[in-house]
Amino acid sequence: MQRTLKSAVSFSGVGLHSGKPVTMKVCPAPVGRGIWFRRTDLPLRSSLIPARWDAVHQSPLCTKIENASGESLSTIEHIMAALAGCGVSNALVEVSGPEVPILDGSAAAFVRGIMAHGLKEQNAPLKALKILKPVEFRAGEAWARLDPADALSIEFHIDFADAAIGVQHKALNMSNGSFVRELCDSRTFCRKSDVDAMHDQGLALGGTYENAVVVDGAKVLSPGGLRHSDEAVRHKMLDALGDLMLAGAPILGRYTGHRAGHAITNSLLRAVFADAEAYEWVTCDDQTAAKLPGAGLHWDEIPAAFVA
Repeated sequence: MQRTLKSAVSFSGVGLHSGKPVTMKVCPAPVGRGIWFRRTDLPLRSSLIPARWDAVHQSPLCTKIENASGESLSTIEHIMAALAGCGVSNALVEVSGPEVPILDGSAAAFVRGIMAHGLKEQNAPLKALKILKPVEFRAGEAWARLDPADALSIEFHIDFADAAIGVQHKALNMSNGSFVRELCDSRTFCRKSDVDAMHDQGLALGGTYENAVVVDGAKVLSPGGLRHSDEAVRHKMLDALGDLMLAGAPILGRYTGHRAGHAITNSLLRAVFADAEAYEWVTCDDQTAAKLPGAGLHWDEIPAAFVA
């Protein structure tokens, strides 16, 4: 069955790039609507932006979507991951500016808010995107791939020179709350030198040691250190789930990423949809629905540090 929120849930914080205050409200939506964003600072006629793979305006630092009027919204990947991980099919996300609030750099607060307000089933079957054959996209040493599978799994490999990150690898079956238990509290990460360079260029003005894991060689500069020894690769998996949600439905397939970022995952989705033999839309029966990321989710699965 499709699902939406029982009631609207609000968030407030700053935008990662502008550093300016921004508010966001995730609202219930009708059956079959999917996920849409609305810029409340814009005229209604140009304010709606679809959360869809073909609306992505590729950016190296975040996932940015754009509508036919040229209006855009940035940094949607964490709320998209939360919606996917909680099994939300239909929602309208209202945002007061050009980017989603970064909060603590993870999806934990979004998950907590969605689950606290609760979800309701809608009287309509749920469709899923079933991968029928391997599809791969490469750019230099980075690549991402989708293979056929009965449920979504994500495997990721990263390799950074900084000793605080280094080589990390993780694989997870995303069924039955795995995202909430394992990934949702993992924060975005960057090197101190990159933060300094971006600030000098007027970028990432809202980035702080409080909403990202900032490393300098072997040192973790963010207060409290790491939440997981492999927090960096977990966050890359979080991003991948959010970007895959832009397919418009849950994916039944195995995603593998190697040094991949937002643009590569989006290019992978474009490659899938460009090949009619690579996928099919299927109606989820009870057995398939039970394997989806948001199935059987419980409040006590939220990482303990984030339970209010």
